[in-house]
Amino acid sequence: METYGWLSLIPPIVAIGLALKTKQVYLSLGLFILIGWTIMSGMNPVTGLIKSVDVFLAAVTEPGNARTLMFSALIGAIITFTQASGGMEGFVNWIDKSRLVKSKRSVGLIAGLVSMSVFLESNFGLLVSGSVARPLFDKAKISREKLAYILDATCAPKQLLIPINAWGAYIVGILMTQGVDEPVKFLLSSLPLNFYSIIALLMAFFVIVTNWNIGPMKEAERRVSEDGLLLRPGAEPMISDEVTTLTAPDDVPRRAINMLAPIITMVATVPIVLWLTGDGDILAGSGSQAVLWGVIVGLIVGSVLYAFQGIMGVKELTEYTLKGIQGLTPVVIVLALAFGISATQKELGTGIFLAQAAQSTINPGFIPAIIFILACIMAFSTGTSWGTFAIMIPIVIPMTNLLDIHPALTLAAALGGGIFGDHCSPISDSTIVASMASASDHIDHVRTQLPYAMTAAGISLVLFVIAGFTLG
Repeated sequence: METYGWLSLIPPIVAIGLALKTKQVYLSLGLFILIGWTIMSGMNPVTGLIKSVDVFLAAVTEPGNARTLMFSALIGAIITFTQASGGMEGFVNWIDKSRLVKSKRSVGLIAGLVSMSVFLESNFGLLVSGSVARPLFDKAKISREKLAYILDATCAPKQLLIPINAWGAYIVGILMTQGVDEPVKFLLSSLPLNFYSIIALLMAFFVIVTNWNIGPMKEAERRVSEDGLLLRPGAEPMISDEVTTLTAPDDVPRRAINMLAPIITMVATVPIVLWLTGDGDILAGSGSQAVLWGVIVGLIVGSVLYAFQGIMGVKELTEYTLKGIQGLTPVVIVLALAFGISATQKELGTGIFLAQAAQSTINPGFIPAIIFILACIMAFSTGTSWGTFAIMIPIVIPMTNLLDIHPALTLAAALGGGIFGDHCSPISDSTIVASMASASDHIDHVRTQLPYAMTAAGISLVLFVIAGFTLG
């Protein structure tokens, strides 16, 4: 396994630092790819640029990635459909009449619980829960940053703790390649010890219930409550204002079914397609095909429903579809760049270098904590939990066989560190989609949630140290 050593750290450091400093996401992600391939081209910037373009094109045309990009664009049409049909307003009115929302706390709980209930696919869950919760948050005058944090903090952790999805199948597959007996049982035994995922989820609901605002989040909530601004002045939300501020004509009835029908159809279609593409095994199905067909079927159901009610004709349906796609262009571009980054960092061997750097004589009791730290750094730097799993699990399994350390605890440390990076790295697709689902500025989302993620990581680190000496 090749690695470019310490040079492999330069692209992620530059990209993350530049993104946080300048808030220019496109520039930062593009530079990651360019710098990475310049390094791999012997520091020749011309060759690096040529290879960067080739790798980017290869990444976005790969069938699975292309389906994800198409899905991300079409989800914009779902959003415009639910607004232009009066469904969004009808849903908010229905919630008001049902008295389910009595406070900011109940609004936050609805967002968290909806997010927890959609666990078959991570980004799909973010988009569904964001579509449902965003109008409620706006009406309750809760910042978009708070919504993004709640969605993000309940996304990746729950995907791992409820592994009846592609995440579970992926990890089990890696464990099988390492010769692990009963890999499903091994994964399940690690879940109660996955301290980061558990604490991140508990902290999200603690923040909802207590309205605990720290660091930049405190300023964001003050801005909304005192100035009435859902976003920071100058912020660039991941969804165009033309999509999020769209309203139905006055003569269109406000019916909640016009929002719920397409969204419920999307959610219901996903497991069906997973089952079909997996030949009867839902865990073996294609996630990218499932979410794409979910949104397509949702759009078809919405179109028929609106046409039947006389709300929209072919012309209006076409116009709102195009408007939604145009509004989601920013997130499609960012996701495309993220795919290019994934291919680049794989060739650089960043994760391999970090793993090799940790191989030294260490007291076995500290190994789970060190694996957690290493996985956190790796996932934050590369923006991929799955890539981190693919690198760390083959390192962890032999260590548990050779050293006197708790196998499930060590696996949990690797998985928890990967979840940390997926949760809060500015170049993680989950973090990007959380910004999009909440219509918040991406860097503002990263800045406001980092203090919470770091707090959860700090507590987890202490628990891994304690468990390393007591369970080893």
